[in-house]
Amino acid sequence: MAGRNLEKLEEVRDLIGAPKETPLVVADSDDPASIDMMASRTRVVLTTVGPYQLYGDEVVAACVRHGTHYVDLCGEPGWMRAMIDEHQKTAEESGAQICFSCGFDSIPFDLGVWMLQQEMKKRYGKPATRIRGRVRSMEGTFSGGTAASLKETMKAIARNPGLVKILGSSFGLTPGFKGADQPNMMIPKYDKTIDSWVAPFIMAPINTKNVHRTNFLLDFPYGKDFQYDEMVVTSPGDLGKQAAEMVAKANPFAGDDTPKPGEGPTREQRENGSYDIIFIGETTDGETASLCVKGDKDPGYGSTSKMIAESALCLAQDKLKKEGGIWTAGALMGEKLVKRLEAKAGLSFIVES
Repeated sequence: MAGRNLEKLEEVRDLIGAPKETPLVVADSDDPASIDMMASRTRVVLTTVGPYQLYGDEVVAACVRHGTHYVDLCGEPGWMRAMIDEHQKTAEESGAQICFSCGFDSIPFDLGVWMLQQEMKKRYGKPATRIRGRVRSMEGTFSGGTAASLKETMKAIARNPGLVKILGSSFGLTPGFKGADQPNMMIPKYDKTIDSWVAPFIMAPINTKNVHRTNFLLDFPYGKDFQYDEMVVTSPGDLGKQAAEMVAKANPFAGDDTPKPGEGPTREQRENGSYDIIFIGETTDGETASLCVKGDKDPGYGSTSKMIAESALCLAQDKLKKEGGIWTAGALMGEKLVKRLEAKAGLSFIVES
C-alpha cells in the first residue's frame, strides 16, 4: 500500500484487516523520486489519486519508464489524450500496459459494447454498425473526486481552448482517426427502439471516447463507420418528456453543496446502490440484439472499487497476450476481465434479445 503518510497507511492497513507484513510505501506526487521508487517496486500500480491532471503525470511517466502496468479511474479525456500523445511509443517499448478509466467510467459501457459485438458476430456473422447505450436505472451518488476532476477540466479549457476540440469529439482519444458522424446526445429525444424518452447522460462524453478507442486499438472490429451513443431512460409520454428535459437542464456539480474531495456516499448508500444499462445493437440490414449490464452496488464507489481491483489483478495475474501501450479495458482485458467481474465484482452481462 502506498500513500503520503506512513501512520495513516498503518491505520488503514489495520482497519481493513490486511496482514501486518503488508509492505507500506511512502509516495507523494510532489516528490518524483518517491513515485519512481514506488513504480520500480511493483508489477502494477492501482491509483485512485485524482484529479489525475493535477497528480497523475509523474505516476504514469514512472510506470512507463519501469515497464510497470497501471490502472486508474480517470474520466479526464484532455489529460488522457496528453498521456497518449506523450507516452504511447515509450510504453510500447518498455512493455508497460497503461489502462485508464477502470471504474464506472468506463468499464460497464466499454465491455458492454464489446460483449454485445461478440454476440452480434456470433449470431449474424458481422458487428453492429450502431449501438445505443441506455441507462435504465442508476442508484448512487457522485463523489467529491469526480466533481473536482470536472472543475479542473473546466480550468484546463480556460488555459488551453484547444482542448475543446478533443473534449467535444467522440474520437478525442483516437489520434489520426475520425469516424462517422455520431448521434446527438445533448438534447432529449424519443427513442423508438425502447419506446421511451431519453435524456443526456453525464458520463457519456468520456464513455463514448473509450468505446471508440477500443474499436481503434483493436483495428476496427466494429467497423470504421461505427456509431455509438449513451443516454438516460426516463419514461414514455408527456411525463417522460418533462423528466428528460429536467435532466438535460440539471447540473449535479453546481451549487455550494457539491461534495469535496474525499467526500461521497455513506456505507448504506454504497451497499444499496445499483445500476442497469441496456445496449441495443443494429446492423445495416436491420438485424438486432440487446445485452444488459447490471451492477449490485453504488456505481461510483461500491462497484467502482471492485472493478478497478479486478482490473489490477487481471493485469498482474492473467496472460493477456498484449504489448505495452496506452490501452482501454475493453481492448486490453476483454473477456478475461468480464469473467472476473461476473465472478467477484457483482456485475452481470446478460443477452436480453
